[in-house]
Formats: sequence, structure tokens, C-alpha cells
Amino acid sequence: MRNMLRRNVLSTMACLAITVSGTAVTAQEATGQLTVYGSTLEDVVRDVAQAFEAKTGIETVYVRASTGETLNRIRAEQARPQASVWFGGPGDSYRVAQEEGLLEPYISPSAENIADQFKDPDGYWTGLYTSNLGFASNRGLLAERGIEVPTSWEDLLAPELEGLVAVANPATSGTAYAYISTIAQLMGEEEGFEYLDQASENIAQYTKSGSAPGRMAGSGEILVGILMLQDAYLIQQQGFDLELSTPSEGTGFALEPAAMLKDGPDQLEAQMFIDYILSAEGQSVMQEHFHLLSFTNPELSPRAEASALEDMVLIDYDFDWAGANKTRLIERFQNEILIAE
Repeated sequence: MRNMLRRNVLSTMACLAITVSGTAVTAQEATGQLTVYGSTLEDVVRDVAQAFEAKTGIETVYVRASTGETLNRIRAEQARPQASVWFGGPGDSYRVAQEEGLLEPYISPSAENIADQFKDPDGYWTGLYTSNLGFASNRGLLAERGIEVPTSWEDLLAPELEGLVAVANPATSGTAYAYISTIAQLMGEEEGFEYLDQASENIAQYTKSGSAPGRMAGSGEILVGILMLQDAYLIQQQGFDLELSTPSEGTGFALEPAAMLKDGPDQLEAQMFIDYILSAEGQSVMQEHFHLLSFTNPELSPRAEASALEDMVLIDYDFDWAGANKTRLIERFQNEILIAE
């Protein structure tokens, strides 16, 4: 059945020269198959690949690996690319790949209504979803101590939270770097580091893992964890009594994109895959796994579980600035905040 479907796809392609984003793609370039690299969860990579194959009949092979592993593989294969699409994983790695000439620009019609802050203006990558920074609080401890759910960055400075807050160490966690970068961008770097210094008085522990503060809050070791809300939601679903909230001043986020690979062997199919994964239909496949992520296609309605995001305010997070200053900000945090404690 698969072979018959693939022949039908190739036959259809052979009859047409397809023009996408102003670039003519000839029938000879159509292969009827596609290899994609995925750096998000294995189940998500698999389900998206299978859904795309079921919709188009294009035989789709996927390889799941971490972001760093995938980037190194793409580098190693640059002279002879083995895949045509990469999706999932932190956006800063896609910027590195773009700078190294490893990505192929493509502006998908599916990206038309996606906000500019979530896509490269030249089409080298387009964001699929954001993982948003927020708070996970232990409901039992909140009630026991008569403390309101924190709904602002300022709330975390309250004296009654001394020793009851946790966040990861930015030297070991991308989530924690998003925290210090968000504060620096929101308040300005100098005022932001003054805030981080004040906040450190309430920090019980800077953990190695970005999700650990959520588990600590769930178990009652602390009252409030600062982490990505999707991670907090998964911990909540394990039976921990957590209240999720976001800071009213605005919060930062991590963006995970999709991109075509330079000189990939299946360019037409890659364009079709990008069109699909940026569509509401394609993003809904990922939403089945990621209940509390914010998807970039505005036509996709949030899940009911995402009530914690209803009042969320996202800052205009500058990924270029965050990437360019990452090493310096982490070193400054280590020297001024951690060592000073």
C-alpha cells in the first residue's frame, strides 16, 4: 500500500512544476521521500513524521537526537547532507546553524500569520512553539502560611519567602539562563542584577536541572519554583499539588523552531513538511503531547489545561542579544550572585 501511495505521489509531482515562495521546483527534484531530524521528544518526532506521511503519502524517515548531537551531525554531513529538515530543540542552536551556512531559507505560506518575533525575517527558521517561564507553588504551603500565589517578579522578594524559592543555575541550565536574561531584558541589565541579588536572599538552592525546582515545590522542600510551565505541568500531572502562575510584568520564553537544511536531498518534500508543521493541523499533533506550550500558529486554540497562560504577558525577548551575551551574563551571575553568597 505504501509503495502504491508513493508512486501516486511521484506521478502527481511529475505532472507539475511547483512554485513555492517564488522558487520553481521542477518535477525531477521530487523524490517522494523525506528524512527529518528531530530534537524534541521522541514521541513527538515520531507522531509528526507519521502524520505528515499519512497526509501526503511521502515516505518520511525520522532520526531523533539531542540538539547538540543533531547540530554536530549536520556539520559532519555538510558536504553530503542526509536529511532535509530539522525541527525542535532550542532556537539558539538554529542561529548557530544559520551563521555556519547550514540552513536553507524558505518562507512558508503557513508562516504568514505567525508573529515576527517568532521567525527569522529571511526564512532560515520559523518557531513552532514557546516554552514559557513561570512559577509553580505548593498549594498546601501557601494555605498553611497564608501567602498569596505569586503573580509578579516583585512577589518573589517578599520576606516571608526567605529560603522558600528555587531556580536552576544558569551555568548548567538553559531554563535558568532564560531567567537571568529575562530579568536583564525586562529591567535593564544593571537594575536586573540588583533584582537578582535581592532575589538570591530568598533562594534556597540553585539546582543543576531546570525542572528540579518544580519537583522541590511539589514535595514541599520549598514553596515556589521558577521553571518552564510545561515542565511544571508535567510534575503537576504526577499528583503534586501545584499552583501555576506567571509574572504580570512579563516573562521570557524559549523558542523551538523548524528549518530546512542546506542542500538537503528532498527539497520539495522539505518545503511541504515545513508548510505542514507550521500549520494549525501540524502543530495540533505536537499539542497532544505539549499541553502548556504556546504554539505560534494563531489558528490553533490552546488546550483547556492551559488556563495558567490566559493572563500571561510575554516580553519582546531578544534572542540575538541573549545569545551574544550568554557567556558574559552567566559569568557575571556566577561572580556577583553565587560566589557572593
